[in-house]
Amino acid sequence: MAYIYYLTHIHLGYDALAQLPSECARIGIKRPLIISDKGVVAAGIVQRTLDALQLGDVPLFDDTPSNPTEAMVLAAAQRYREEACDGLIAVGGGSSIDLAKGVAIMATHTPEGVPFGTLGALTQYATIEGGSARITDAVAPLIAVPTTAGTGSEVARGAIVILDDGRKLGFHSWHLLPKSAICDPGLTLGLPPGLTAATGMDAIAHCIETFLAPAFNPPADGIALDGLERAWASIERATADGSDRDARLNMMSASMQGAMAFQKGLGCVHSLSHPLGGLKVNGRTSLHHGTLNAVVLPAVLRFNESAASVIAERRYARMRRAMNLPEHADLAQALFDMTARLGLPTGLKQMGVDTGMFDKVVQGALADHCHRTNPREASADDYYRMLTESL
Repeated sequence: MAYIYYLTHIHLGYDALAQLPSECARIGIKRPLIISDKGVVAAGIVQRTLDALQLGDVPLFDDTPSNPTEAMVLAAAQRYREEACDGLIAVGGGSSIDLAKGVAIMATHTPEGVPFGTLGALTQYATIEGGSARITDAVAPLIAVPTTAGTGSEVARGAIVILDDGRKLGFHSWHLLPKSAICDPGLTLGLPPGLTAATGMDAIAHCIETFLAPAFNPPADGIALDGLERAWASIERATADGSDRDARLNMMSASMQGAMAFQKGLGCVHSLSHPLGGLKVNGRTSLHHGTLNAVVLPAVLRFNESAASVIAERRYARMRRAMNLPEHADLAQALFDMTARLGLPTGLKQMGVDTGMFDKVVQGALADHCHRTNPREASADDYYRMLTESL
């Protein structure tokens, strides 16, 4: 049986930011905590948000790291309580939005017998720890204002956070779905080429993986396939010319569409990129999720296509048509070539990953929530092979 859920209020288009005051009023948010990062603040986007809000003095937490961590979730949750906030506005990329979802949980949920602010407490709400059922409708209401076109977290029920024990885990509940998504491509104009490319490849990976996921959900299939068509046709233009308004609009839409189809599930790309993203490289956790998806996607596409089922053949054929590729084009090679043209790394070695890290990554991949929804079951040996091909 298919379970289909599309209830986020979405404002998509140039000047969508102007809808922020009315959305706060609709939801009942009078004193929000803004969650962002210092780069978005420096770019002036947080100030534009404050100007649009017209609420006077609004507290800000701008210490979101490139990969959100439990420690920062708890720090922001503490600020939320100290400021007597009644809602959250996440302004930034997927990291800020995912951090805000963690805050939405921890600012309103206190595990029994665990003092507020205790590191490790967030673990109880992780999906693979059986935590989804522990996330209730008491979560703080969230409005998401994406400033990149990639993760689609603004319309997704999940968040990815690095826990205090080093694991990079997912948190999933329909209660975490943002009450409103303000998708204004004007906020992405002038985004640096490298970040445009990396986040754009993230959106492409989402559209592909959700489309290939085996669950029966025709609306999600259509949304993902249309998102893939838009992103594939627009990503090079958006990267080359940051002021291309049509390309920016289509990339913002594709990002949103990929995440709207998340309810079908993802697959081996994400079951690999999640533990890869939790690795400490050169002493810090800094590997970009979208770039990781782009690097491992070709190997996963080859693995899934080799299943040689009629369904796989049909889905690969439909993707080739959406991407305007020849009938028998090598999809994996096309994705590799696009990543190269965009100037992104095409191998894990370029990102500082070596074979000595594979054991930890494979262990994480087998336990990841995305592992179960890949169209073809992957073994530990399969994951080692995909990592080796991606090196």
